[in-house]
Amino acid sequence: MSAPGPVRTCVGCRSRATASELLRVVAGSDSEGRPALVPDPGRRAPGRGAHVHPTQECWELAVRRRAFSRALRSGVTLAGAPVEEHLRSIQHDQSESQQHRPETGARSS
Repeated sequence: MSAPGPVRTCVGCRSRATASELLRVVAGSDSEGRPALVPDPGRRAPGRGAHVHPTQECWELAVRRRAFSRALRSGVTLAGAPVEEHLRSIQHDQSESQQHRPETGARSS
């Protein structure tokens, strides 16, 4: 049985997953105009994209392997700060949602 939607390969762990499970990353610029990796959670930015699981482990693997410059065919070094900030915000949001149970108002331990 085929997976629902397009399937992509994570540049970190190299496993295949549906595109909706992965974070698309494109070459762009940071707030100061320098070349950088930019998260594209809506998967709408123009140009070539690379996909990575939105976890710290896959991010670190991809950076260590220099997978983004290869996947994006970029000849320049791209800063990863915008993607790191995005991953931190995702993990922070997930940890908050796991701690608070809105249906009872109680916090889980």
